[in-house]
Amino acid sequence: MSWSELVSKCQDLIYSIFSILKTTEWVDILDIIVLSYLVYWLIKLVRETRAGQLMKGVLLLFGAYLVAKLLEMKAVTYLAEQAFDVGVLALLIMFQPEIRRAFEKAGHTKWGLSFGIINPTGDAATWGAAIESICDSCVELSATCTGALIVIERQTRLGEQIDNGTILNATPSKELFGNIFYPKTPLHDGAVIMREGIILAAACFLPKPQKEELINKKLGSRHRAAIGMSENSDAIVVVVSEETGSISVAENGVLKSGFTRENLKKLLEDRLIQTTTDSVLQKAVGKIPFVKTGKGRKKK
Repeated sequence: MSWSELVSKCQDLIYSIFSILKTTEWVDILDIIVLSYLVYWLIKLVRETRAGQLMKGVLLLFGAYLVAKLLEMKAVTYLAEQAFDVGVLALLIMFQPEIRRAFEKAGHTKWGLSFGIINPTGDAATWGAAIESICDSCVELSATCTGALIVIERQTRLGEQIDNGTILNATPSKELFGNIFYPKTPLHDGAVIMREGIILAAACFLPKPQKEELINKKLGSRHRAAIGMSENSDAIVVVVSEETGSISVAENGVLKSGFTRENLKKLLEDRLIQTTTDSVLQKAVGKIPFVKTGKGRKKK
């Protein structure tokens, strides 16, 4: 390519860019921003899950296809093209757990909270006494190093986990929690699930965390189950360690330890008890047609 041809191509490129900019409208800019966010979200999803390894395999296959096409390797090119024909369906099947998890998380993001579409709290009458019982129970269980796992359901319904447990529908109390988690009782092996201030079920088994191999090896099965449950839902999961008696809380896939009665109570009140501002926002959004708030949802 001569120098004059290169200059001519550069001029054509610059002219094309200016032509595009002249015809660009605000909706085009919004379109680019949304598309950029979706690409970022997809990359983040792939990096945070086991799908990253599968994507490396897809990219490797695509690279092999380009090389085969360049070298005119007909057999390899044909096989690669056949693989790409069913590639989208295959990716949907392989990434099904990650895609489901991503949409579940999208349902309880901060965007949803800020618009009032998702109500993160209840009222003091529903959760006040329950929070006191949870805190008192955790302190007593911690003192005797009795393991406990309490899942507090919020907006994401935990029907799958409730179905594999034992239905109780009981009012919470420190005596009841003590009986459930006493090591020689039938219900101690598993988690308690609470809904709207009531102990709904016990002896429930929880999902495993997404990246179990990256979790601290010192953490036991209860802590791992707590992390897994908080990854798959917006639930608050309280754990009492059987080895050390420490109180931990898992939320959004993150486990924090070293809770006392006071800061555990504060965290639960912040997450579960509705403030005046929340109530006003909830009512305002509830007036918008076709928008249903948390109170209008059917329970499983």
